[in-house]
Amino acid sequence: MDTLPKRLAANAQHYGQRKIAMREKTLGIWQPYTWGQYLDHVKALALGLAALHLQRGDKLALIGDNRPQLYWALLAAEALGAIPVPLYQDSIDREIQYVLEHSEARIAVAEDQEQVDKLLHVKAALPALEHIIYVDPKGMRHYRQPFLLPLTRAHELGRQFERQHAGFFEAELTRGTTDDIAIIAYTSGTTGTPKGVMLSHRNLLSNATNFLQVEDIREDDEVMAYLPMAWVGDFYFSVVLAFLAGYAVNCPEDPATVMRDLREIGPTFFLSPPRIWEGLLSAVQVRIDDADRLKRWLFRYFMGIGQRVARQRMLRQPVPLGLRLLYVLGKFWIYAPLKDHMGLGRVRLAYAGGAALGPEVFQFYRALGINYKQVYGLTECAALATYQPDADVRAETVGKPLPAVELRISESGEVLIKAPSVFVGYYKNPEATQTALTDGWLHTGDAGFIDRAGHLTIIDRARDVSTLTDGTVFAPQYLENRLKFSPFISEAVVIGRDRPSVTALLNIDLETVGNWAERQGIGYTNYMDLSQKPQVYELIAGEVARVNQALASDRGMQALSIQKFLILHKELDPDDAEITRTRKVRRGVIEERYAEIIEALYSDADHIKVTTTITYEDGRQASLESSLRVQALPVVSAGAAAAVMP
Repeated sequence: MDTLPKRLAANAQHYGQRKIAMREKTLGIWQPYTWGQYLDHVKALALGLAALHLQRGDKLALIGDNRPQLYWALLAAEALGAIPVPLYQDSIDREIQYVLEHSEARIAVAEDQEQVDKLLHVKAALPALEHIIYVDPKGMRHYRQPFLLPLTRAHELGRQFERQHAGFFEAELTRGTTDDIAIIAYTSGTTGTPKGVMLSHRNLLSNATNFLQVEDIREDDEVMAYLPMAWVGDFYFSVVLAFLAGYAVNCPEDPATVMRDLREIGPTFFLSPPRIWEGLLSAVQVRIDDADRLKRWLFRYFMGIGQRVARQRMLRQPVPLGLRLLYVLGKFWIYAPLKDHMGLGRVRLAYAGGAALGPEVFQFYRALGINYKQVYGLTECAALATYQPDADVRAETVGKPLPAVELRISESGEVLIKAPSVFVGYYKNPEATQTALTDGWLHTGDAGFIDRAGHLTIIDRARDVSTLTDGTVFAPQYLENRLKFSPFISEAVVIGRDRPSVTALLNIDLETVGNWAERQGIGYTNYMDLSQKPQVYELIAGEVARVNQALASDRGMQALSIQKFLILHKELDPDDAEITRTRKVRRGVIEERYAEIIEALYSDADHIKVTTTITYEDGRQASLESSLRVQALPVVSAGAAAAVMP
C-alpha cells in the first residue's frame, strides 16, 4: 500500500460495499458511493484511458468543480502511472494554456460545457493535447470534434480494452512505486509564472501518516470537498488523508449551495483558508447588525464571555465557576445556534490553513467552543508542516512541527523545513528547484521565528517584510488581516516599504456594504458608485480607526498606524492578475498598476482621477473616468487608545 491507488484497492477490499467513501449531491439528493464502487469507477476509467493510449509518465489535466468523476479520473491516471495535473476551475484561457502547455498534458477531463469551451479556445496552441473527456453532457449535443468524447464513451472503451487485456489494471497497479510522481500541483504564482510542484506518493503518504499520529481523525468522520481541486489542501484532505483514515468525502451540488449542503452533512472536521472563515464571520456580523437591539446586546455580551473562557482555557488556567455558568447560558442562547447556522454544529476539529489568519477571527471561533486551530504548510511540503496540539493552542502561532518534520530559521529569518514530505522538485525547472532546496532543506519564503515552547510564528512572506524610513519593521500581511476582519472590507493592500508612513488600498465587500447602504437609504448603481459614496468612506474610516486604536495600544506598533487610505474603484480580480486564484495579493502587479494612486496617498492631494477601461461581452471597449477620494485619518495616541480599548 505504498501508492494511493493501492491504498484505494485495500480500502475497497476492507470496506467493500458496507461503508460510504464519497457522496455527491445531484438534483437535491445525496448520491452515495461505497469504497467498492469507488474502485470500480476508477478501474473502468483507467482502462478507458489506457485505450486512449495514456501511458506511464504521461500527464492528464483535470478542470471543474469538486465532482466524484474528477477524483476518479485523478486516481485512474495514478493507477496507470500517469500524472494528474488539476487546474483551478475559474482559470481563464491564458492560464489554462500555460499549465497544459508546460505540463504537456495529453488528455484533459473537463466537468461540463463551460470548461470544454475554455479548452477548445486554446486547443490549437496545444499540439500535445490529444483528447478531451467531459463529464456532464448537458449542452454538448452539437459538439462534433473527433477528439471530444463523453465520460460514458471512455467507460465503453475501457470495457472493450479489458476484454482484450485481462488483468491489465491489476498489473499496472502493482507496477506503481512509492517514489512515482502522484501529482503535479501548480503554485498560485504570486511573484511570476506558476511552478509545477512534483509530489511523490512517499511525500504525500508520509505526511498524512504523521498527521494521523497527532490528530484525532476517525473513519466515521465526514468532510466537505468544496475547495478547488487544484489546491493541494483539497487533494490532501479529500484524497490522501481520506484513503488513510477511511472517512467519507462529500461533494456539494454547486459552489452556490455549499453553505446549505454543509448544514445537511454536518462535517465533523473542516479545513478552510482564512478567506472562507472571514466570510462566514462577516455573514454573522451582518445578520447581527440586522437584528433587534436585545439580540445585538446578547450577542456582544456572550461573545465577550466566550472569548474570556477561551482565553483562560488556552492559557490552561482554571475558569471561575461564575464564568462557566455564564458560558453555559451563552451556549444555549448564542454559541450552539450560531454553529448550527454555519453548518459547524458537529465539528470536532476545525483548521485554518493556506494563509495568515487575523487574531480576531481566531478568537471568534474559539469563543463559540469550536476546536479551531491553525496549521501551516505549503505545496512544496505536501500540504502540512505544523499543527496545534489540542492541549496547546495559541492564537499567535501556527503550532509545532509534525512528527518527522524539522524546522529551523535561517540567518535571514526565513523558515526552513526538512521532512520526507518535501517535494521532488519543480517540473522542468531545475534552477528553481536548486534555489528552493539546499542540502534537503526547503526554503519556504516565509519569515518567522520559533518560540521557547517550539511553536512556529509566521510573520509574513520574507520578501514582503521591510521597514519604514524610520526603521520600524513593516509586515503588511499582519495589518491586512486586521483590516479584513471588518465585514465591510473584502481586500486590503497595505503600503509602507521605504515610506515615511503606512497607507492602504481597500476593496469594500459589495454585498455587505450594499446591505448597509440599503438600510441607510443610500442608492447606488454599481461597485464604483457605491465605493465612492461619502457615507461609505465614513463607514470604512471607522473600521480603519478601530485597527489604528489596537495598534496604538501597543507601543511597538504605534508607527504602523494607517495614516491614509483609498477605496479602489474596482475589485481586485484574479482575471486581471492582481490576486491569485487563492486570493493572494500580487504586490508587484499592484504597485506597478496603481503607482499613480499610491503616490497620491503620499502627496497633499485629496482626490485623484483615474481612467477605467471596460470590455463588453462583444469585445467593444469603453473608457470611464472617475475621481477617487484620499481619506486621511487622525493620529491615535497610546493614551487615547488605552482609554477606548477593553
